[in-house]
Amino acid sequence: MKMLTLLFAVTFALFSFVHAVQAGQESEVGENVGESLVRQLWVDMKTNNMESIEKKMGAGFQSIHQDGARNREQELSLIRELNLGEYILSEFKVTQNGEVVIATYSVSVEETIEGKRLSKKPAPRLSVFLKTESGWQWIAHANLKALEQ
Repeated sequence: MKMLTLLFAVTFALFSFVHAVQAGQESEVGENVGESLVRQLWVDMKTNNMESIEKKMGAGFQSIHQDGARNREQELSLIRELNLGEYILSEFKVTQNGEVVIATYSVSVEETIEGKRLSKKPAPRLSVFLKTESGWQWIAHANLKALEQ
């Protein structure tokens, strides 16, 4: 009986250890994927690579900005008109839950949105990506940078 209890305890401990290691690996993969997806998205916006952005943006995409919500077509229209200066991406926090990666980060960039110049002060952003059969799709974005008055 004691041997059976010991065997059960060792098996449980081993299972718990393996599960913790796998969870850590999934988290690390999500962090690498999430940061890479965001960085490529910013390269595409800076170089106005609309073909790449359109291919990566999900059909049900939605964003929120200081002036309200946008759907896919409205966001694409905004991106086409972006005039990005140099930018710095920092403070990444990435989580992955199954096929969804959520990346929060700070951006320091001078940009003009709909004729309004935004400050270069770092501001938080959030991007959400969904893994599909055709690759990662950008499905949501939040820009928490306030417009200058």
